[in-house]
Amino acid sequence: MTTHEVPKALVADGFRTRKSYGFGSLSRTATIAAAVAVIVDGVLATSLPASLLVTLPLTAIGIGLAAARRHGMSAAAYYWAKFAWRRASKAEATSFRRVLLPHPYALDLPGVGASSTLIKAHDPTTGRAVGVVHDRTTGYMTITTLLAPGGSLMAPTATVQGNLRTWSAVLDMMSTDEQIQGASVTIQITPGAGEALGDDVKSRMDPGAPQLAKQIITELVRTTPHATASVAPWMSVTVDPQAAANAPTDLADQVAEALRVVDSLDLSGTGTDIERRATDIDLRRIVRSAYDPDVFNARDADFEELQWSECGPQAADDYWEEYAHDGGVSISWVLREMPRRPIPYSVLLPLLAPGRYQRRVTISYRVLDPYEGEAVLEREISHAAHRAQATAEFKGRAKWSQKADYQRAENAAAQVAGGAQVVDWTLMVTATTRSATDLPAMRQELERAVKATRGIRMRPAYGAQASVFAAGLPLGFNPLVK
Repeated sequence: MTTHEVPKALVADGFRTRKSYGFGSLSRTATIAAAVAVIVDGVLATSLPASLLVTLPLTAIGIGLAAARRHGMSAAAYYWAKFAWRRASKAEATSFRRVLLPHPYALDLPGVGASSTLIKAHDPTTGRAVGVVHDRTTGYMTITTLLAPGGSLMAPTATVQGNLRTWSAVLDMMSTDEQIQGASVTIQITPGAGEALGDDVKSRMDPGAPQLAKQIITELVRTTPHATASVAPWMSVTVDPQAAANAPTDLADQVAEALRVVDSLDLSGTGTDIERRATDIDLRRIVRSAYDPDVFNARDADFEELQWSECGPQAADDYWEEYAHDGGVSISWVLREMPRRPIPYSVLLPLLAPGRYQRRVTISYRVLDPYEGEAVLEREISHAAHRAQATAEFKGRAKWSQKADYQRAENAAAQVAGGAQVVDWTLMVTATTRSATDLPAMRQELERAVKATRGIRMRPAYGAQASVFAAGLPLGFNPLVK
């Protein structure tokens, strides 16, 4: 077995992108819009034939932009997003500066975190404080659980299989709980200079150890000065307390209901250990240190009196491909396409390996309830069959890619019929550097990490850098939650 081979029992498949039925490479909406445009051109031509000289080229350009692909999306969507970003940039809507004078939004975080507020609650089961992020617009509450970093690369195959089955059971529990709107798991890797490793080894070295052992461990510490990293994983669960049978009206009862729902999720056996529920101080540290990496190792006392609005940036600029904020510049990438082949369970290891720059890897989930998941897959099977049939009628035979896509949709439906769950999910990666001069090197490091996954395709979050940056933080924002 090579370093890239894993047992067949430890591979995952069934990844598929939703595809609506349309003409050629057009989506359903684009097909309808194109048909309407052609009809309008024909109606105008009946009274003014010369109008076709203008309307037909415009319609052809619109259809061409909708059919062409750019970075995994339609060219029309890409250029429209760029136009919208430039318009917002011209209006200075992409720049944030915290004001000192009284202002209606002075106590809000910027962007997608503006509607969030932090509540310090008491967990009666542990007797500790818990930080709850409340979305004042939707009423949703997000509770974050700090996890203990670990791994399963050296674990037996049976143990890893059990972890995967347990995590599948956790997702199954989410699908049957109407109060759970979504969840996200984030792993933050902050590189260290190696001093912590040397100090730890020095304090634990046995004076009576053999001289050869001392020499080997000393040489190992000396030759790996940049191999250490601080790993901080956490899981954030978004809950709708109003979806309970007896919806609580009081804010304290809503917080208690959210804590009860999150406590019902049992993560034991998933391959990770629960450290504790994140306190309000923990949330302030995570959010503030993301915008200002210099305070990552500050004491807890420095965050106790910090207001929730002060955890955000003092100044930030949301550019097309990067996000400049206090003490650093970040780039965020989003998932473009998963491999169409089975992948090993360790496929994300290159993204999680320490590098020169701080990195956050976030997987966001929204588990569909069984009825919605079945309806989605039946619709996808129909769309795949219609696309293959339309191509066969036009070209004489369907494409092999269309046949394979139809087969994947049928396989997914068979898995759901056997008890599996349909999950909407996405992958986001954010890398942060202290200096803008390091942007090319950081971008190259991230590109190499993505390529090392051998199949996962990602792209920059064009025009949405600030939103994706915030999605990796426990701010209560999940891009998949409606």
